[in-house]
Amino acid sequence: MAVSCQTGLSYCIHPETTSGLRLDNLRVGCKSAQRLIVASSPATEAAVTAAEPLTKGDLVGSLASGCKPKEKWRIGTEHEKFGFELKTLKPIRYEQIAALLNGIAERFDWEKVMEGDNVIGLKQGKQSISLEPGGQFELSGAPLENLHQTCAEVKAVAEELGIGFLGLGCQPKWELKDIAIVPRARYEIMRNYMPKVGTLGVDTMFRTCTVQVNLDFSSEADMVRKFRASLALQPIAAALFANSPFTEGKPNGYLSRRSQMWMDIDNDRTGMLPFVFDDSFGFESYVEYALDVPMYFVYRDKKYIDCSGLSFRDFMDGKLPRLPGEFPTHKDWENHLTTIVPEVRLKTFLEMRGADVGPWRRICALPAFWVGLLYDEVSLQSIIDMTTDWTAEERQMLRNKIPATGLKTSFRDGLVKHIAQVVVKLAQDGLERRGFRESTFLTEVAEVVSTGVTPAEKLLEMYHGKWGKCVDPVFEELLY
Repeated sequence: MAVSCQTGLSYCIHPETTSGLRLDNLRVGCKSAQRLIVASSPATEAAVTAAEPLTKGDLVGSLASGCKPKEKWRIGTEHEKFGFELKTLKPIRYEQIAALLNGIAERFDWEKVMEGDNVIGLKQGKQSISLEPGGQFELSGAPLENLHQTCAEVKAVAEELGIGFLGLGCQPKWELKDIAIVPRARYEIMRNYMPKVGTLGVDTMFRTCTVQVNLDFSSEADMVRKFRASLALQPIAAALFANSPFTEGKPNGYLSRRSQMWMDIDNDRTGMLPFVFDDSFGFESYVEYALDVPMYFVYRDKKYIDCSGLSFRDFMDGKLPRLPGEFPTHKDWENHLTTIVPEVRLKTFLEMRGADVGPWRRICALPAFWVGLLYDEVSLQSIIDMTTDWTAEERQMLRNKIPATGLKTSFRDGLVKHIAQVVVKLAQDGLERRGFRESTFLTEVAEVVSTGVTPAEKLLEMYHGKWGKCVDPVFEELLY
């Protein structure tokens, strides 16, 4: 399977492969492949006013349309990264970001994506480069051979401008006031609303980076099993990939500060979703949940209309105060789903969202981890059997404690490390049964569970040792 960077990576199926997906070596690539873009869907086109009101059945059917046979399953991975000045280590300003995007567009024939007079991204065929609120870069949508071409193009222009990219879950050095503000109306709406519902939402927008994996399902029952398994294990993944121990130049008391921050953003749209474990859970249950998540915006005529805090149910009834008498389109529903950000998110695929981003060498470990667990029936059933008696309180306890204590978190009569050892072995076995020699992608993760030392703890050891209690060397240590 080839990989591309979106925020990352997009895996694609080999033409000769009919029984599953294959993770090819990152340095090799895939010359002929189909790919599925799984990046979050920005509102890029004005929605057309609905001729007839959507029904709840339409919304359920939209999610159910993601069901596909195993031979059509895909794997998507998204990762974000911080841009910084190589000489000063300062975050790059929007003017520098725009210069970088303009340089790439002019030299390598990319089409600019504009919002008003501001360049906010690039696209070239099926590839795209986009920006997070604080200027974090996202590359998406191309098979590996084009990914390396894309990354090479970004690096070529970035180096001329003195820009580098950092693979860390949280900005390690600079204060929130030092971070660039990307001029997008969507982000402004979020920035204004978030302080009303949590204390760390804006900080999370601007000073965190994640890596996530997106996987398919064959049926509603298959979706439910994968949703439950991945949701139960999301805190375990957060521990294995913990990589955000620094804030504003010193240790912050957490192994995954990014993960901890996500617990104080907006409880209406984040969290561990206990209802997923109800016997009645299915597509309709998720629709009911999503309808009750407050809105952010509606996109009309290339403009974002601030609907923050309003009800999508009212929109369905034509009673949205900002657009009275108007009904949502399918695009409005798709956009609304992108504003819902629990630990695992359902769209027409499942998104596992719980891990800190790391350096390039670790990017493929996360999709390998989840593919081995969820795309292999034996491993998936083993996970379900192992976690079926975990209570909602226990799952939440893991979510609460793991950002600080990682693999050393106590659980029942042991430690999370012991659970992680079992889980990683199941992932390795699942990959082996797929027959593509993919388990090598889990080498670093296997080392983490063997030693019990997370990536964050390795960074802290260097900070207190050879770095002389200075975070600056991390910019070189985790430079892309």
